[in-house]
Amino acid sequence: MPIDLRGQQALEIWRGTTVESVRRDTPDLSARQMAVLLTVYLNPDQQTVRGLAQELNVSKPAVTRALDRLTRHGLIKRKIDENDRRSVLVQRTVKGSVFLSEFADLVTHAAADTGAGAQA
Repeated sequence: MPIDLRGQQALEIWRGTTVESVRRDTPDLSARQMAVLLTVYLNPDQQTVRGLAQELNVSKPAVTRALDRLTRHGLIKRKIDENDRRSVLVQRTVKGSVFLSEFADLVTHAAADTGAGAQA
């Protein structure tokens, strides 16, 4: 069910979500870190560093730096692929699932605050 958003409404939802996110005692993630995290959790396929770099069209070192931060916060785990020891698998964690569930709630509340939810 599509939502018809105007540019200003979309920006207000993003602003509302971002402001509420930084007010909380949760990791303050960069756009790249959030893109990596969302890709890992929303894509049902097993993710690798190489695959994330290709999908996001960024370098492997950039993905590795994002994963370093996400790992420090416990939002993902990395594991060597036993079938190809050169490959690093990126795994979800319970903490990461909770973080994104709560972030989704922030987006929902921000959308409702802009009146966007009424257009669904």
